[in-house]
Amino acid sequence: MSLPSPVRQRLAELAERHRLPRGGSAALEVLLVLGAEDPGAATTIRDPAEAVDRHVADSLIALELDAVRGATRIADLGPGAGWPGLALAAALPEALVALVESSSRHCAYLGRAVEAAGLANVTVVDARAEEWREGLGVHDLLTARALAALPVVCEYAAPLLAPGGTLVAWKGAVGEEEAADGGAAAAILGLEPEPARRVQPFPAARDRTLHAFRKVAETPARFPRRPGMATKRPLSAKP
Repeated sequence: MSLPSPVRQRLAELAERHRLPRGGSAALEVLLVLGAEDPGAATTIRDPAEAVDRHVADSLIALELDAVRGATRIADLGPGAGWPGLALAAALPEALVALVESSSRHCAYLGRAVEAAGLANVTVVDARAEEWREGLGVHDLLTARALAALPVVCEYAAPLLAPGGTLVAWKGAVGEEEAADGGAAAAILGLEPEPARRVQPFPAARDRTLHAFRKVAETPARFPRRPGMATKRPLSAKP
């Protein structure tokens, strides 16, 4: 399968907008084709004409943040079909990128995607974030796209961040309660929230926000809690 000309043109526009390195567009083209053809891709958005915006553009928009553009060791939590981690790996070939995915079936697809796209800077980690001991405290960037509510994402990410590192969570519109709970969780976990950044990765995007949290203090030793606790008993602003 070869991509239609409009999709290749859109990739070229994104490459220019986000200053992708030589080879970045080619890797993304391979990933779009694989996502359309491989039944193991964990996405309902398979048409490259849609996926180039909904997956690629949406992933690359985070490069507008200095913490993302300058990252050298990245962990992407729950990437499913590989976004945003694969796109960031193509954009930042000098960065080491770990795709942390708890589904072995999804991991198998991610392995095929990494090999097909020639992304030598990517490792697929078949583990839950709470159980990935090798990743504790060593990353300057954690990413999570449509993964969970903010307090849950903060709890997954904080133990994996190095001091001064940043969590970036892709979200739609966030209600007051979730925002308050995210701030409360951040305070407990040694994170400091930054103002949410509204973005428009493609013309039809609505209510897209990037939520960044910087690690400013040590995460208490009781984290990570055992698997499942972050969602069963999420940290909250409520007493």
